[in-house]
Amino acid sequence: MARNPYQILGVETKASEHDIRSAYRKLAKKNHPDLNPGNKEAEARFKEIASAYGILSDKEKRAKFDRGEIDAAGTERPQQPYGNYRHYAEGQGGARYQTGGFETEGADAESLDDLFSFFGGQGRGGTRSFRRRGEDRHYVLSIDFLDAVKGSKKRLDLPEGKTLDVTIPPGLRDGQILRLEGQGGAGTGKGPSGDALIEVRINPDPLFRRDGDDIRVDLPITLVEAVLGAKVPVPTTDGNVTMTIPPDSNTGRVLRLKGRGLPKPGLKGGRGDQYVTLKIMLPEHRDPELATFLREWGSKHPYDPRSGT
Repeated sequence: MARNPYQILGVETKASEHDIRSAYRKLAKKNHPDLNPGNKEAEARFKEIASAYGILSDKEKRAKFDRGEIDAAGTERPQQPYGNYRHYAEGQGGARYQTGGFETEGADAESLDDLFSFFGGQGRGGTRSFRRRGEDRHYVLSIDFLDAVKGSKKRLDLPEGKTLDVTIPPGLRDGQILRLEGQGGAGTGKGPSGDALIEVRINPDPLFRRDGDDIRVDLPITLVEAVLGAKVPVPTTDGNVTMTIPPDSNTGRVLRLKGRGLPKPGLKGGRGDQYVTLKIMLPEHRDPELATFLREWGSKHPYDPRSGT
């Protein structure tokens, strides 16, 4: 019997979505098969963690579990019929169903047939097979930052030897879960297959950082460019663009490239912006001429940039 998903993730029943996600990521990373090669116990633990997260991360499934409508494995629980089998015994005078002298007929009789069919029994229409939806299966897919920004198609290799083609929508966020309907476990009888739930993890990028729908990047500039101003190339997710650096720009100054961020969700669409933080870089090797100039300049033009701190 599957354990309680709250106990598996180590969270309270009133835990927030953030707490549940944080607990899952911590446990999943610790027990991931890639980090524990050959460790069957860790692999089983990872599957248990993923299954628990699949229930608690889905608002509808979590609510059903809390109400007792599904078990810890996500399987629907059979609803207990009213009373016992004596309610459905043939009554006097040929009445099909009788409870305490009350005969059920019409729609009630049909409902009882449905009840028998759920348990694989025989209703008025004959024998009906047991049906159950297949289990949802949970996977993790790592992608590059630019794939998340622009969207892409990725192929996910599954442990059982199969593959899944996954479409990454533009602007996807780290930790977002994509659902592929019917790509999970097979159903029982004529029950439908479950779904594949794929958590997408975005690898850090050496240049770009995400900030909501905006992108941030640090741009090294020379002392000359900072003092005199210049037009310099700036990397964006669409390639380099030319940006104007105003004269007398200090390290830490932030310039905006409008519409160079991530696609915005919703009907209006559009894109966020890219914010460029300037960082003044001195020459890699010491320049005696520059040192002499600054020594003379500094003696004639003293100032204290820390006076306001």
